[in-house]
Amino acid sequence: MKQLLDLFWTFFQIGGLTFGGGYAMLTMIQKEIVEKHAWATNDEIVDYYAIGQITPGVIAVNTATFIGYKIKGIIGGIVATAGVISPSILIITVIAAFIRNFMDYPIVVHAFSGIRVAVCVLIATAVLKLWKSNIKNRKGVIICLLVFFLVSFTSISSVYIVLAAIIFGLFFVRGATL
Repeated sequence: MKQLLDLFWTFFQIGGLTFGGGYAMLTMIQKEIVEKHAWATNDEIVDYYAIGQITPGVIAVNTATFIGYKIKGIIGGIVATAGVISPSILIITVIAAFIRNFMDYPIVVHAFSGIRVAVCVLIATAVLKLWKSNIKNRKGVIICLLVFFLVSFTSISSVYIVLAAIIFGLFFVRGATL
């Protein structure tokens, strides 16, 4: 029971203290799940993010579900998911009740400007950590740049790009770390 409470509380904090969605949460998930609790490895987190990206739903919720399931099975997946979505539900409920009264206040506008900058830094940090732990050779750099180009400058769905990367990994890499 204590581990379920820890799981809920950990994901409640992650859900409540990060803005910008699943990618912005990566740094906090890595610190809490990998470093603090040792519930998963960096490689497992990257795998959960990859699967969470191509499955329907919100990446943060999918990732929390996968991690919770790994730790405590179905009940762990439910508890972790409840933990990560609870802050959003609470915050959205409060904001919805008062937003029209506060949206034009300069302090609110400035606060959201600061939050957007912080989210950019969180996402950049997550990208650097992923780069360091996963791109190990020239093939990895080429794949990374190709995927960046395809996602940034074409209308190809990221789902198809991830599926293509899976196929590439299965047939061409054969166990070598990119």
